[in-house]
Amino acid sequence: MTDQPTPDAAPVAPPLPAPSYLRAPLPHMGAWTQYLLQAEIPVLAATARALEELRAKEDDVDANMLTAVIQIDPLMTLKLLSRMASMRRPGGTTETESITTALVLMGIGPFFRFFGPQRTVEDWLADQPQAQQGLHELLIRAERGGQFALGFAIHRADTDATIIHQAAFLHDFAEMLVWIHAPTLMIKIRDAQAVDTTLRSSIIQREVLGIEISDLRQSLMKLWRLPELLVSISDERHTERANVQCVVLAVRLARHTANGWDNAALPDDYTDIAQLLNASPRVIPSFLHKIDHPILEAATLGGRGASG
Repeated sequence: MTDQPTPDAAPVAPPLPAPSYLRAPLPHMGAWTQYLLQAEIPVLAATARALEELRAKEDDVDANMLTAVIQIDPLMTLKLLSRMASMRRPGGTTETESITTALVLMGIGPFFRFFGPQRTVEDWLADQPQAQQGLHELLIRAERGGQFALGFAIHRADTDATIIHQAAFLHDFAEMLVWIHAPTLMIKIRDAQAVDTTLRSSIIQREVLGIEISDLRQSLMKLWRLPELLVSISDERHTERANVQCVVLAVRLARHTANGWDNAALPDDYTDIAQLLNASPRVIPSFLHKIDHPILEAATLGGRGASG
């Protein structure tokens, strides 16, 4: 008598293909841009789990519920905004700025149909613990930069506060993608800067990658046709604009305080922030400590909190 298969046995999902990493720099900016435009973008495990929980009750899900999950993951935010851009007609306006607006325009059902179960960063970098740590630190820095930028914008009563926050939060997305797709190259950059703390990022990036990551960011944003206001606020060449200053100073502050509040560059940061906020430099440190309260714990790897 032959064995019969169990009728209610759950189908076994096929194993995911092993990730393919870049182990040598690509020849020029165009090659980097094209590679990352077509590359898979994994998301944080917490995001993937939360999306599947919402998928199970899709009929009860609204845009605000999805926004709460997506907005704390810069990688999933990037995927949604780039998908929305691809749905526009060539030459169409790029007025959609917020995650919620994008979800309303797309629709909840179409969102779940297009974005199936998401591969996770933790799975993608499972054999790259140093890259996981590097990306983890970058995600915390992105979260803090977003919080600082939002605090600056609210203090200034800026009507674009939400987009200013988003621009600072997404500021390092290109670096995140390079950590994911070229981890050994990013480890090389990190190690070189650890040996020589005066080594400028732009110099070591050109040496190891052949490009500067800030240029890669702007190129990807434009080719993904991300919202025009988001792109313009993220362009560090226009620091004469207050909304760009909010982003630049917030990102700079998050970088300088990544390992504590004793960085030698902080007095200059305080002076510039005071000028932006039309405040006395004396009150800036206490103001910054007040708004430095990362609450987006999902923006970490392995479910670790920002303080972990």
